[in-house]
Amino acid sequence: MSQRLDISEIFPKGYNAVMELEMQLKKSDLTAIHKELIKVRVSQINGCAFCLNMHTQEAMKIGETAQRLFLLNAWKETALFTKEEKAILQLAEEVTLIHQGGVSDSTYQEVVTFFGESYTAQLIMAVITINAWNRIAISTTKDVF
Repeated sequence: MSQRLDISEIFPKGYNAVMELEMQLKKSDLTAIHKELIKVRVSQINGCAFCLNMHTQEAMKIGETAQRLFLLNAWKETALFTKEEKAILQLAEEVTLIHQGGVSDSTYQEVVTFFGESYTAQLIMAVITINAWNRIAISTTKDVF
């Protein structure tokens, strides 16, 4: 892997702001599995090899199965994910691909029905944060593996 620039050194205040989001998410109510499913799925969408490598390993450390990780890209076609997890994954996709029509009312309503507004807010911030990390990693590194 070669690094183009080190944002943490060149623009530490900006980098630290994203790191603070990450630290707040560590203290959030989100389950570890929910956080890692979001991180892996969003990283798949964004094509971030660095983050995919990191977060699939993290997910397995906390008990996620290889089978679910292998099929995460096809989560809509498998019964391996709960209705709640599928709602989270749909939200993650719609926030990540916000330019394709935003977050639908049906997705938003389903997530709030399952989790309430506080947890939903934390889910949205988790998606936003991994999107930021993906963009930092992709734009500042090349030849990850």
